[in-house]
Amino acid sequence: MADATLVDAQDLFRGLPRRYDLLAEVLSFGQNRRWRHAMVDAAARTSPDALRVLDVATGTAGVALYWTDRARVEVTGIDLTAQMLRRGRENVARRGRADRIRLLQGRAEQLPFPDASFDAVTFTYLLRYVQDPAATLVELARVLKPGGALASLEFAVPGNPGWHAAWVGYTRGVLPLAGYLTGGREWGHVGNFLGPSISGHYRTHPVERIVDYWHGAGVADVRTRRMSLGGGLVMWGRKNAASADG
Repeated sequence: MADATLVDAQDLFRGLPRRYDLLAEVLSFGQNRRWRHAMVDAAARTSPDALRVLDVATGTAGVALYWTDRARVEVTGIDLTAQMLRRGRENVARRGRADRIRLLQGRAEQLPFPDASFDAVTFTYLLRYVQDPAATLVELARVLKPGGALASLEFAVPGNPGWHAAWVGYTRGVLPLAGYLTGGREWGHVGNFLGPSISGHYRTHPVERIVDYWHGAGVADVRTRRMSLGGGLVMWGRKNAASADG
């Protein structure tokens, strides 16, 4: 089952890198960048002295680049999809940040780093693509130093009935068509996938349960911030100082 999840994620993102950054902004009404900045800002406030950062599901390196805009840090980005990383390396080189950002291919469930390697860890749109979110959070916390910040960005489902109805209409109707018209078959496929995927994820893993997963991974002071009428969710916390072994 885990291998099927791995293949599905690779298949979904393989055809997206060329126009990913532009279309991600267009199809989110310009909110994607704002959400990513909110996540990094929360992590940076929690770990103001961070020097080494890990960004998981880094994609085309947008979060990694903002980290280096925001603070004097060195960032390691890791992602499952080689094509996304290739585009990410182009973006890093274009910005002249190759000396501060390195990008690696790998899985969030099996990070190739020793315990307590990083001062802060961020991850974006990840938990829907792993078989066991709770176990993945344990692995993310393992490589985080005690006292360091863990922060995430995920899509979310609005709770307000009116905004929820509008969200369902957008994700089931407008998004697939807009994706196809602006990005072709690959983005049309993503548009059809996203709404049901997000709804299904939160039916199985409600936000309150995800907060429990963070606590179970040894992360304290977990906070959540709903963004853009509930369409995005930023979450952050601090690894327990006693959790030296992750």
